[in-house]
Amino acid sequence: MSETTPAGPPEPAQPPAPPPGPDRIHPGHLLVYGLASLTFGLTQGLGNNLVSANLQAVQATFGATPNEAAWLAAAYSSTSITASILVWKLRTQFGLRLVAKISLVFLVLLSLAHVVVTDLEAAVLLRAVAGFAGAILNTLAFLYVLEAMPARHKLTTGIALGLVGSQVAVPLARLVSPALLEIGLWPQLNLLELALSLLALAWIYILPITPPPSARVFDRIDAISLPLLTVGMGLVAVVLSLGRYYWWTEAPWLGVCLALGIAMLTALVVVELNRERPLVNLRWLSSKDMILFGGSMFFARFVLSEQTTGAIGFFQNLGLLNEHMAGMLWVVFGATLAGFVGVSLINRPENRAAIHMVALTLIAVGAFLESRGTNLTRPQDVLLAQGLVAFGGAIFLPPAVGWSFAHTLRWGIQHLTSFFAVFLASQNLGGLLGSAALGTLVTVREKFHSNQIVESLTLADPLVAQRIAQNGAAYARVLGDTALRGAEGSALLAQAATREAYVLAYNDLFLVVALVSALCLLGLVIHQIIARLGRGGAAGREQTA
Repeated sequence: MSETTPAGPPEPAQPPAPPPGPDRIHPGHLLVYGLASLTFGLTQGLGNNLVSANLQAVQATFGATPNEAAWLAAAYSSTSITASILVWKLRTQFGLRLVAKISLVFLVLLSLAHVVVTDLEAAVLLRAVAGFAGAILNTLAFLYVLEAMPARHKLTTGIALGLVGSQVAVPLARLVSPALLEIGLWPQLNLLELALSLLALAWIYILPITPPPSARVFDRIDAISLPLLTVGMGLVAVVLSLGRYYWWTEAPWLGVCLALGIAMLTALVVVELNRERPLVNLRWLSSKDMILFGGSMFFARFVLSEQTTGAIGFFQNLGLLNEHMAGMLWVVFGATLAGFVGVSLINRPENRAAIHMVALTLIAVGAFLESRGTNLTRPQDVLLAQGLVAFGGAIFLPPAVGWSFAHTLRWGIQHLTSFFAVFLASQNLGGLLGSAALGTLVTVREKFHSNQIVESLTLADPLVAQRIAQNGAAYARVLGDTALRGAEGSALLAQAATREAYVLAYNDLFLVVALVSALCLLGLVIHQIIARLGRGGAAGREQTA
């Protein structure tokens, strides 16, 4: 046992481990359980992505501003982060099927309530509760696909297939949205969530699963730790979700939420470090291996944010809607699915470093290709770049999750709660942090480029004067006043300058993603070289001894 990973406190005896699964893969068995896993993943993934992908429909339904509509996605994210940890403890103590049934019944009722609600404040509250109710879905997506896998494939093929549903839901939400919105606005989006929730509940009743080990995991101090964790992480999530909408330094309540969130998480650390059986084993999580895992998960979510905040944001600023990006979204969907299926076939411990190198290379190349956009760039021009980024992100995740899960099991089942804390926090917070960072970068760089462009626009330049006159001439039939036509021409020129500034800002975003990916690739290569030299030196010392 290394010095950087001290032994945790003694744990109560665990029940016998469940059977390892079938000796070999049975295609029919895998198909049924795979469909169930896919249903759970899609239900969880589409639940929030349908809202995020259709904020304009939300605004139209509730008569809300863009900032107010963003509260729906923020409410869901703020509760789902810590709810998964609570659900893990509940299912460990009270049984998986009981907790799953109760959670999914609540999710069905909440989805039904969403269809009839007409008040934005009530909708925000329902989304927050839905974040709690849907927290069991990610766990079910993993457990159901692992049920059909032989023991030797659980942490390789099983991990990859268990991630498919929640990841392909990101492009799928935008692909199905136009057809739903043709029928109706907000209610139709929620009817799809309701249908998926009912289907997920049906799988729980008709498809058996080996119950995971049960044990008493709650104690009195959880009454202090869980509220601190829930409220603290929730406040931080709200700040990350809404900071770039209200702007970080202009809304005082953002600072208050962030300060309270950090204070509560600090109090949680103090409580957990002095517990005999901590909710989250912070000493174990501070080990080098778990820090590396958390960092890799944050990076994966940061890169995947490039697709929503980057490419989709770029085209939305050019006036395109989801239906205009259908071709690109199908490529992203196909590349993501192909990545997870492909990596499931080769996701073995000896291949993980090579897989990550390939993934980082694809992401860096794809992001760099996108960094040369203009105001004439359209989705069909970035199909290759988006396919590379989507495929690279897909093959990056399963090796990292499989390695860390195996590492956790070697230390003992008592660390599973801590593992899921890192995994879920890095997935949710990583996505929020990635979107916040990239969105903020675009805003800051747009202001910079706008200043650069506007400085060169002066009426003393004959080309500028000619452009204003041409823009104003379009209003000649409705505006007889020359001064008003000149003002309209200047406004159109300002709009064109802002559009160009946004194009340059998004190019900067893609370059940043490419640079970060390239630096991570360089770091991984150096790490592998040092590790190989260390193993060679150790082997040489053994031979001389």
